[in-house]
Amino acid sequence: MVHLYPIPMANGVAMAVEVHLPKTRLLVVTAGDGYIMCGALDVRLLDERLASRQIVAGRAVGVRTIDELLSAPLESVTQAAAARGITAGMTGREAIERLLAAERQG
Repeated sequence: MVHLYPIPMANGVAMAVEVHLPKTRLLVVTAGDGYIMCGALDVRLLDERLASRQIVAGRAVGVRTIDELLSAPLESVTQAAAARGITAGMTGREAIERLLAAERQG
């Protein structure tokens, strides 16, 4: 089962995606040109094998819901995310708000 729904935030509206799979669930919140995701995200792969794409993404581990993903500190971020001021340790919500603010500024 797949759920897609908007999340109103201070700087705009993000989109949440939940994919329920056997024995696991994928969680993603996207805004602007980036996203945060549960522990299934392979940051190293994005930075090394897909470096030319400059993917803006962050990873939080140990989360089971979208609310937890937004509240948890990011465990790792891509180099492109770091260049945007998104850092490991900031909450998912802070990262998404930063992406939304950047999108508003154009």
